[in-house]
Amino acid sequence: MSKQNFTLQTSNLSIGYKSKSETITIAKNINLGLEKGKLIALIGENGIGKSTLLKTLTGIIPPLSGEVTLLNKLLKSYTPLDLAQELSIVLTEKLPPSNLTVYEIIALGRQPYTNWLGTLSGEDKIKINEAIELTEIQHLVNKKHDEISDGQLQIALIARALTQDTSIIILDEPTTHLDLVHKAILLKLLQKLTNETGKTILYSTHDIDLAIQMSDEMIVFTSTQIVQDEPCSLIKTGIFNTLFDTKYLIFDTYIGKFKIK
Repeated sequence: MSKQNFTLQTSNLSIGYKSKSETITIAKNINLGLEKGKLIALIGENGIGKSTLLKTLTGIIPPLSGEVTLLNKLLKSYTPLDLAQELSIVLTEKLPPSNLTVYEIIALGRQPYTNWLGTLSGEDKIKINEAIELTEIQHLVNKKHDEISDGQLQIALIARALTQDTSIIILDEPTTHLDLVHKAILLKLLQKLTNETGKTILYSTHDIDLAIQMSDEMIVFTSTQIVQDEPCSLIKTGIFNTLFDTKYLIFDTYIGKFKIK
């Protein structure tokens, strides 16, 4: 695969934390390539280090060693403003109390482009309306954000990331607190967005069965390795049976799902 097809890459990346007295390494020698127009799921056991990996890929925390490149340019060489125009992040935290409408939340995605007064230009409004249409939430735009469901809010936050008009969108546990129907709706939306916009979308999730069905590729984070491949190829390797340290779960390669033993 040519480097030109990758939106984001890592080279011999080591992730973790440094303090004054010690360095805690969570994983090392991570080599990933996230292609344009792909929906990629990051999975792993609770506490394995998925959030640390996402924070490193987004520049929130620095690598211990190795490199992250975004559009063939070192991530650390981006200014905060330039980075905000190429990479957007969707978190699952509750929004603070406010009177913001859904439209106003989505419009915040244009902050990297607005003038110092924060005034929306005609181009800004076009991007906002495009995101609203892509996510099909026209009926929600005038509602306050505390008047809509968690699933609807998550889609509004994805619309905000689309409005930001970046090459890659990274989402941390977007299906948390959603029921099965809304999980499926959200993942179908992410699938649609990669197909229609050509953006790269990486999301972490605990919904492994759904990720296997819906994702183009998966990154599997275990205690001994981090592997990236298509779901069908990963199933053949048996890696899903190494995810959890328990005797009660087994991955059935025939049906492609976990079963209680």
